[in-house]
Amino acid sequence: MSFKIATWNINSVRLRMPIVLRYLKSHGPDVLCLQETKCRDSEFPSSDLRAAGYEHLAINGQKGYHGVAIASRIPLTKIDKREFCQMGDARHISATFSAGKRDITVHNFYVPAGGDIADRDLNPKFGHKLDFLGEMADWIAQAKLAETNAILVGDLNIAPLEHDVWSHKALVKVVSHTPIEVERLQKVFDAGPWVDALRTKIPADQKLYTWWSYRSPNWETANKGRRLDHMWISPDLKPALQDLDILKEARGWDRPSDHVPVMISLKD
Repeated sequence: MSFKIATWNINSVRLRMPIVLRYLKSHGPDVLCLQETKCRDSEFPSSDLRAAGYEHLAINGQKGYHGVAIASRIPLTKIDKREFCQMGDARHISATFSAGKRDITVHNFYVPAGGDIADRDLNPKFGHKLDFLGEMADWIAQAKLAETNAILVGDLNIAPLEHDVWSHKALVKVVSHTPIEVERLQKVFDAGPWVDALRTKIPADQKLYTWWSYRSPNWETANKGRRLDHMWISPDLKPALQDLDILKEARGWDRPSDHVPVMISLKD
């Protein structure tokens, strides 16, 4: 088994297809999981990806909002998508691909951002986020998704650890780093139980970011980032985890996403 898998909240796949193609050419993941594609399935730029060698696509789109997709150089089977909270949102897609003697199933998620107020009584979007995470945890536990040969990736919109944000003190009451969100995400993690691939390679006492706000004109100098993007693997895959690449420079590319691509390599 040997493959590379990446995740990237692209924040409109049609708008940012030039940098997607740039990334595919320069880093060559075998499987690329995208979030916030923001287009219907019929509008997805499939021809561009196929021309780049990513002939196998799994798409769950929605007009103008949300949307997830998997682009692969490896054939995809058992493509599935699940709806959460009966909202009709396109926030999950899964597919299976063969890597050596293993059949790996990847689940690609885009968890709700949750709005600006960390109070479900004042902000229904925050309540929706918490409910979504609750359904995720229940489903993962019931379906035993992480039992073997499984990967969960995506923009989970929560930076759980102290050094997943530029300042724990400044952000502890800010949506994406509040204690209740961290607690709910931990339940999703424990429902596997999963292995945090990023923190396996970068210890928890070191800063780790995958997102820098558009609101900061000097994002690189200020470096006020958060780790909102995650890659979790089933415990049986941990010995095969080789490398991690977080392409910070992509945040400075032409017309960038506010997230950067994250990739892991596995080999056994």
